[in-house]
Amino acid sequence: MDDNTIFSSLPVPAVLIGPDDKILDMNSEAEGFLNASAKSAKGMPVWDMVAVDAPLEEGFARARENGTPLFVNDVDVGSGQRAPLQCALHLAALAGTEGKMIMMITPRELAGRMTQNNSVKSAAKSAIGMAEMLAHEIKNPLAGITGAAQLLSMNLNAEDLELTDLIVAESRRIVKLLEQVEQFGNLLPPERSSMNLHDVLDRARRSALLGFGARMRIIEDYDPSLPHALGDKDQLLQVILNLLKNASEAAGDQGGTIRLHSYYEHSFRMRRSDGTGQSLPLQIEVIDDGPGLPEGIRADIFEPFVSGRENGTGLGLALVSKIISDHDGWISVNSVPGKTVFRISLPRADTAQTGTAQIAPLAPQQEI
Repeated sequence: MDDNTIFSSLPVPAVLIGPDDKILDMNSEAEGFLNASAKSAKGMPVWDMVAVDAPLEEGFARARENGTPLFVNDVDVGSGQRAPLQCALHLAALAGTEGKMIMMITPRELAGRMTQNNSVKSAAKSAIGMAEMLAHEIKNPLAGITGAAQLLSMNLNAEDLELTDLIVAESRRIVKLLEQVEQFGNLLPPERSSMNLHDVLDRARRSALLGFGARMRIIEDYDPSLPHALGDKDQLLQVILNLLKNASEAAGDQGGTIRLHSYYEHSFRMRRSDGTGQSLPLQIEVIDDGPGLPEGIRADIFEPFVSGRENGTGLGLALVSKIISDHDGWISVNSVPGKTVFRISLPRADTAQTGTAQIAPLAPQQEI
């Protein structure tokens, strides 16, 4: 087996760098990650093609001079053709050469979100098991409390009437919360079929503008050549509506801008626990210019009962994560003040396999 075979068989994006810091070659996974062919990248300065959100030049030069490896964890890596992903970088001198280096890029985002999706499912089952046990017993006395308060209100003065109205309103709020929990506990699999994601995005956009998003400006930024997805239209509509509603509520009375962005990214792939692969090339991003997620809950935003709003139930995004996980897809979020991006990745209808096999994480790689 020659060196070229080994290089092309590496399961992560790998870039071969010359003594002048220009790209000599890259494998197919790097082509997919950077959205550029090896032929077009050859001779380009590596740091023009690989954008790293960290000062690497000094450490890179020292690693080359001393012949020692350089490891950089948790940095954003992207290119002019794709949004950055959090990655680990491994750089090392190529043995038997003068000044040549090899850089391997290990994206962390997909593996982290897949692990989090599995933890959400586990947490959801525990929460729902308790809720289903208590829901019936709680709803019955609440109905009695509400009815008694309404009867009392018929013979009260205005001051006391305010108290009975409060009892009725709070009782109804608790019932609504229980209904949301029960909805989250619906473990029926999605009815997936070939579907146009843009139809779902358009339905969600129109519905939002007529209701909770009336103060928002919603921009369509679609890839018209996007292939059909394998999904449940109603469930995915619920996902997009939830994300639009969250963005609208975060913007407040002053309103803001939401961008619905669709594009094709062939470098994302998952591997199931049985060894079969699953490509997730269809991307949807819901991008808003609001205040961003609170830092204290950003890492746990998809967990049940975690909310950034004072009166939030913390079930909306947990339900979103569950639906996407049931579609064998994945969802992630990047949020800073002024820009929050929820990104959903889904399988193509003509290549995806139906089923609900458990998914094990795998770093993104080029579709074969």
